[in-house]
Amino acid sequence: MGILIGIVVTLGCVLGGFMAMGGHVNVLVQPWEAVIIMGASIGTFLVANPLSTVKDTAKGCMEAFKQAVPKEQDYLETLGVLHSLMRELRSKSRSEVEAHIDNPEGSVIFQAFPSVLKKTDLTHFICDYCRLIIIGSARPHEIEALMDEEIHTIRADKLKPYHALTAMADGLPALGIVAAVLGVVKAMGALDQSPEILGALIGAALVGTFLGIFLSYAVVGPIATKIKIVREKNNRLYVIVKQTLLAYLNGSLPQVAIEFGRKTISSYDRPSIDAVEQSTMNTNFDTKKAA
Repeated sequence: MGILIGIVVTLGCVLGGFMAMGGHVNVLVQPWEAVIIMGASIGTFLVANPLSTVKDTAKGCMEAFKQAVPKEQDYLETLGVLHSLMRELRSKSRSEVEAHIDNPEGSVIFQAFPSVLKKTDLTHFICDYCRLIIIGSARPHEIEALMDEEIHTIRADKLKPYHALTAMADGLPALGIVAAVLGVVKAMGALDQSPEILGALIGAALVGTFLGIFLSYAVVGPIATKIKIVREKNNRLYVIVKQTLLAYLNGSLPQVAIEFGRKTISSYDRPSIDAVEQSTMNTNFDTKKAA
């Protein structure tokens, strides 16, 4: 919704100011200039990026429009599943804990936290490192280094749509010039026409430059930035898992370890200690009841 409101405000101010200066909006309606610019930009986008990135970019745009960032409940459920798993690690046998991490879809622990189970990559991340903890041969600093490397890889993959759209935005002004040059070439073929006709052709050519710059800095660039913001916030869930499990590996009790994870959440989104405690207490009761 924020993206749509921003685009409406931008268009309203640009077109409103143009009309206030005495300009006519119909002069800006040059569909073939738009076809040249958008067609060339989409074509170069497809040339520069593999199909997986193209699909992920479409997915990222949808996430940006929906503002699909973690809410307080997502953070509470992430901390909740970690708390439950750490309690299992402390009190249950290896085979009992492995039953949860080998088949998270069938685990009563993961079923109690649907927002975590829905994020397949996050679920696998949690299970993989719980499995390493069960094995017990890896030292905390080795697991931390491995986590850092994996989180870096995940971040790089998730930000590919941002880099792809940023490159597209950078090229749009130049493609606007291409459309303008083609318009000028067309105008040069009409030098024998009246000044009114020639002026209209030159004006139409300049619309290409306007469209290229406008689409770059007012549409594609901001959408790319919004994708980056949304993806970065979602990646924060991996950092929460990392800090929580490392605290547990270094000897902290589950109740203390989840506080390490909670502190990595932005102060604007961070649930209170009481909310986390209440959430974990309720979940523990429900989990025991389900078992």
